[in-house]
Amino acid sequence: MQAMKGYLGVDVGSVSTNLVIIDEAGNVITSVYRRTMGQPIQAVQKGLRELGESLDREVEIVGAGATGSARYLTGVIIGADVVKNEITAHAVAAIHVVPEVMTVFEIGGQDSKIIFIQDGVVVDFAMNTVCAAGTGSFLDHQAARLGIAIEEFGDYALQAENGVQIAGRCSVFAESDMIHKQQVGHPTTNIIFGLCQALVRNYLNNLAKGKRIEEPVVFQGGVAANVGMKRAFEETLGINISVPHHYNVMGAIGAALLAQEETAAQTRFRGFQVTDMDFATSSFNCDGCSNTCEVVKIQMEGDTLARWGGRCGKWEIETRRRKEEART
Repeated sequence: MQAMKGYLGVDVGSVSTNLVIIDEAGNVITSVYRRTMGQPIQAVQKGLRELGESLDREVEIVGAGATGSARYLTGVIIGADVVKNEITAHAVAAIHVVPEVMTVFEIGGQDSKIIFIQDGVVVDFAMNTVCAAGTGSFLDHQAARLGIAIEEFGDYALQAENGVQIAGRCSVFAESDMIHKQQVGHPTTNIIFGLCQALVRNYLNNLAKGKRIEEPVVFQGGVAANVGMKRAFEETLGINISVPHHYNVMGAIGAALLAQEETAAQTRFRGFQVTDMDFATSSFNCDGCSNTCEVVKIQMEGDTLARWGGRCGKWEIETRRRKEEART
């Protein structure tokens, strides 16, 4: 049987590492969602191994893309043909699922984004990478404190008759407010839905900042699994919110779609054998000028693959020069 052609997308963030393989029609063949655990290299290697083992037929990877906060590192590890930022990747994936999409809500483990799209083009966006309030990590923490599995958190919110008022502009104040509401006897369901409402207000106040939210709206990222957050968004805005089937790996899907668009005749993908290779990263401060930039270096089996981080690009150019010399 002839191998199916596929495109690999890898999205590595601070909390999760997501990998997908799509076919030539853009359909997801298989996907992996796992915790990064502060070890992006190992997360990518283990994710690739899981991805390969999940395939039920032979697939030839003809293009690979990387995105996420660790996209440059990931791109070097897997041999990506394209490396793009999260805004582009999430927008491309949302447009693929809902071609008419005009607004994208994306809430992950430690950051959140809003993307405005017109005629298939990103026209504006905003990101929050500073405050934990409204992110998946904050919801995880509150679910653990309440003794409720995070997978059940949204179901509790759906059972609420209404949400209690909770201050959501700061994670510290929100937690204090939740404790107070518990102490005065409010039902847990109402407290949980009140928290969802507070996080939605915080998200809209910090990111939308009065801008018009136009439909269709697509909600993606790990927090989209929380049906209570979906309910809170819909009741606050008075509109319908669409949650894609592969909501938690949309960044990786976008990276795979971008790889499909830009891949040349020969992919640079290193193959699934990278799961058994020895990668190591280190850094140093360049003393070439007063900027003293921190330069990151990644090595594979002792050989330097790439350097980045300098403002002037000196070390990136030096790395490319050495590679060209090695080929001649």
